[in-house]
Amino acid sequence: MDNVDLSRFAPPKFIPPKDAEIIKDIQYCSQGHVRQRLDLYLPKPENRRQGRIPLIVYIHGGAFMFGSKESPLMPARLLAKGFAIASLDYRLSGDAIFPAALEDCKSAVRWLRAHAAEHNLDTDRVIAWGESAGAHQASMLGVTCASARGDDFEVGDHLDVSSAVAGVVAYYGPTDFLQMDAQAPKEGTMMSHDAADSPESKFIGGTIQEVPDKVARANPITYVSTGEKPPPFFLAHGKNDHIVPYGQSVIFEEALKKANVPVTLHPVGDSDHVFIGASKDEMAALDAATDEFLATIVG
Repeated sequence: MDNVDLSRFAPPKFIPPKDAEIIKDIQYCSQGHVRQRLDLYLPKPENRRQGRIPLIVYIHGGAFMFGSKESPLMPARLLAKGFAIASLDYRLSGDAIFPAALEDCKSAVRWLRAHAAEHNLDTDRVIAWGESAGAHQASMLGVTCASARGDDFEVGDHLDVSSAVAGVVAYYGPTDFLQMDAQAPKEGTMMSHDAADSPESKFIGGTIQEVPDKVARANPITYVSTGEKPPPFFLAHGKNDHIVPYGQSVIFEEALKKANVPVTLHPVGDSDHVFIGASKDEMAALDAATDEFLATIVG
């Protein structure tokens, strides 16, 4: 199995949204790592809803190795619909292995909740949103907030404040690292996940098939059970994804349904990773379906 060229999936240049009030480089953790920062985008007054502002916590992708909070994949279109967006940086695998990234994401949610009154944010309507590696973090936020096992990842500041989220939007995210190679499409150049130098192995700090206990601790699917109910999930995935196989969302949907968690899996045709190859109609349908999911949470 050959490794694909990840640069093929690199997003275009980031252009800051014009219809927002922007607060840059908020340090959300007193530990002070350069990546422990977020940018907060607030909708312009004319686009705000009555009452407090619902919040999207956006987590960028990048194979756990690269990417930044200045991501063109951030759903900036939602600012016009009255959402605030907090776009996070977090420690990458070259900075620290799992669970550092998840600890950072939880710290960011706690900071946002602790400072919500300053920005009129609605602490009851916080939605985690990510794509690829960011979808993994968003999913982990969702499944661990309902699990006592998630307490292990609560470190840093504002520990008296919850890191729970009210919903999760996860686009083409990994959910069980050990099944990724087996689920890969049969044709085309594939990403090798079992290799010692794979993004997942670097993220875990060991060749994934050789450290299954560590991998299980990092897999979102591990935390889904009938006794600990996560918030609703919206999953979207291209059926011909050569980086994160479509099957990753299928098995996650099945696990969530078995646990009676509200979940929608929205296939985006035969598109590849980052929805490459999707038509305009398919992308418009994805936006509409995502908005419908958000409406079930924020009204």
